[in-house]
Amino acid sequence: MKKEVTLVKNCIATIIPAGDEVTLAEGVTYSIAQSLGGSVTLRDANGMYRVGEGELSALGEEIKKEVTAERVVESSEKPFSVEVVWDALRGCYDPEIPVNIVDLGLVYDLKISGEEDSRIVEVKMTLTAQGCGMGPVIAEDAKTRIESLPQVNEVTVDIVWEPAWNPRMMSEEGKKVLGLE
Repeated sequence: MKKEVTLVKNCIATIIPAGDEVTLAEGVTYSIAQSLGGSVTLRDANGMYRVGEGELSALGEEIKKEVTAERVVESSEKPFSVEVVWDALRGCYDPEIPVNIVDLGLVYDLKISGEEDSRIVEVKMTLTAQGCGMGPVIAEDAKTRIESLPQVNEVTVDIVWEPAWNPRMMSEEGKKVLGLE
């Protein structure tokens, strides 16, 4: 989704890559840099901002419907499996890069324990850069996506730095999206 949008009301956003919260003012126009995984990345002359799912109405009903329609397509009624958890993580995107965190190679470990409706999911992931302030936002998005699975009772997402991430960790699909193949 590449277009401009004028905010119809104030909204809370996250400054990319610092990770600080800011209020974007009603009536200001931004370019949409990315719309993936239920959030929108806006850009102006001063920087980039991630608008989360809860604030999408500030972008107007048309854009909110487009973004949330993508999210509905992502959800499914598949029986619980490790693949369903991986699919949930594939819906989580770095707000600066149009590749999901799985294809970026950011998820290092996924463990599932427990039975039936009391499963515990533990994820170890990294970021493309240690100084990225978006780490807590991305980790929380991953956690929220997994928690939305009805069979999951508890989720932890830990950010780790070993081994250090590098572009060779990306999947072939991720490299293809970025033109690195």
